[in-house]
Amino acid sequence: MKGKSPNSKVEQENKKSNLTRRKFIRNSAYTLGAISIIPRHVLGKGFVAPSDKVNLGFIGLGKQSRGLASRFVENTNAQIVAGCDVWTTKNAWFKNHVEKVYAEHRNKSNYNGVRTFLEYKELLDQDGIDAVVIVTPDHWHARQSIDAMKAGKDVFVEKPLTHTLKEGKDMVKWAKKTGKIVQTGSMQRSWDNFRKACELVRNGYLGDIQKILVNVGDPARPYDLAAEPMPKEVNWNNWCGPAPLLAYNHRLAPSNNDVDFWPNWRYYQEVGGGILCDWGAHMFDIVQWALGMDRTGPVKFVPPADKNAVRGLKMYYANGIEVVHEDFERGWGVRFYGTEGKMDVSRSFLETDPEGILNVELKNTDTRLYKVKQDHYQDWMDAIKNRTQPICDVETGHRSASVCNIANIAYSLGETLQWDPEKEKFSGNNAANKMRHMKYRKF
Repeated sequence: MKGKSPNSKVEQENKKSNLTRRKFIRNSAYTLGAISIIPRHVLGKGFVAPSDKVNLGFIGLGKQSRGLASRFVENTNAQIVAGCDVWTTKNAWFKNHVEKVYAEHRNKSNYNGVRTFLEYKELLDQDGIDAVVIVTPDHWHARQSIDAMKAGKDVFVEKPLTHTLKEGKDMVKWAKKTGKIVQTGSMQRSWDNFRKACELVRNGYLGDIQKILVNVGDPARPYDLAAEPMPKEVNWNNWCGPAPLLAYNHRLAPSNNDVDFWPNWRYYQEVGGGILCDWGAHMFDIVQWALGMDRTGPVKFVPPADKNAVRGLKMYYANGIEVVHEDFERGWGVRFYGTEGKMDVSRSFLETDPEGILNVELKNTDTRLYKVKQDHYQDWMDAIKNRTQPICDVETGHRSASVCNIANIAYSLGETLQWDPEKEKFSGNNAANKMRHMKYRKF
């Protein structure tokens, strides 16, 4: 999976980028609007010098950015220097949060090193930013990721990678064209229990896999929240961006991050993929990994007869393995049925029946899957430094998101779909093929 890029243009671009970065480091600051490099004495003892760090900008400063920012603060190969959101309240929150965490983490009484922007392209224009972390709603992922790659930045983008099938193809194309490193935020691949589960499947310890159950939430549905007064702290036109201009409701996008719910944008087809995509990008991703299908996917999707059903979709790979979107009453997770046993895996458990399968020791001749050295975030840092592919690269993220996006199309149309993973189109179904992309709103 790893390997040096043979692309000479990419190598030239990397050299140019390194020269630009060294020039940037020699200066204590740029003119107004540029990012200042933080001197070593501010970082504290025991930390990597600024010249050895990857300078990060965050695009999308909502609730999910809290945990991700903390992950990268703990990662001493990264330095968060900028953030961007259409909310003035979230810009202020992010700056305060990150600077406070840095001050506490590095035992300094104060830290002032994060600039914020209201327009993401302003952030991308900053030469001192090496890479970006994209934490916006799904409908923004592809556009912002591609713009970042064009601007010379490596990308970490939350899952699901994209909102539509065409967007995924476009992201794969631009990653190849620019040579930029893209990590999808499907961090379960970096967890030991999921890797172990996939290795047991890959090496036949469950026998021949016959059926797999995946329990995640409902498909996407049309937006239906009541209109509320528009907060003055947001550029709502830019929040909606390429999606339809939706009526504002605080459940869709709260004005601050100190709320006891996850914003509901992920439920609605205009800006999200439902929980089918939101969690499916985690759990169907594990199915793809376990079966060795990271560069392909199911070829047939059969929705339930009841068009109002939110479970029951069946998917079939070319080798005949059946995957069913079904609640097996253990929360979000995956259940594998093999000729030699059964296995359940989730974030809370990894269990096999018979139990002895779980304790098997892999043989030297068995397939070993990619194991990260530290965590999902450091893996991206290592990939940036070495110009290698991370554990959940752009193609992998695209293929797993495709499973979820096609599932939504199948539920929506209520028709059996034949999918060609190589051509990435449906056979004999014009309506489904039109749903591979969305018409962007001009804004």
